[in-house]
Amino acid sequence: MRAFTAITFTDTVKAMQERNGAREANEFVAAREPANDALTEDIIDFIAERDSFYLGTASLDGWPYIQHRGGPRGFLKVLDNRTLAFADFAGNRQYISTGNLSENDKVILFLMDYNARWRLKIWGQAEAIDDDASLTAQVAHSEYQATVERVIRINVLAWDFNCHQHISPR
Repeated sequence: MRAFTAITFTDTVKAMQERNGAREANEFVAAREPANDALTEDIIDFIAERDSFYLGTASLDGWPYIQHRGGPRGFLKVLDNRTLAFADFAGNRQYISTGNLSENDKVILFLMDYNARWRLKIWGQAEAIDDDASLTAQVAHSEYQATVERVIRINVLAWDFNCHQHISPR
């Protein structure tokens, strides 16, 4: 079973798929192999080329929050085929993402390649780490002049490449 469908195809979503005539097609998607719960070489290469992504978190009350994260190409590091991490650079000082992570570790990363019209979604569980000098050194960029406030480490649970419809090349 595809890992992302186990996360996202709730009973309510399945009912909506049924109502809209899409349940059978989505059963096929869910049953396809591989599970997409570990990063492949192609996915790792795609991630290494990105210089930004969108990070989605939610509060304990369920309020979603999406934040753009940017840095030098490859700043989102693949530590292994189930773990990502990035230096969390000083930003707008609202701390909504890190506040959300302190009470709800579920995240989604949305990575875009507008020119090639590809989008990658990664579901995971994340933690903000303030005090691991070794991990900070592993994800920091000496050539990028930004203050690293912490490291966000993500345990990858699932990923999916989406269709390229409606993506305008940039």
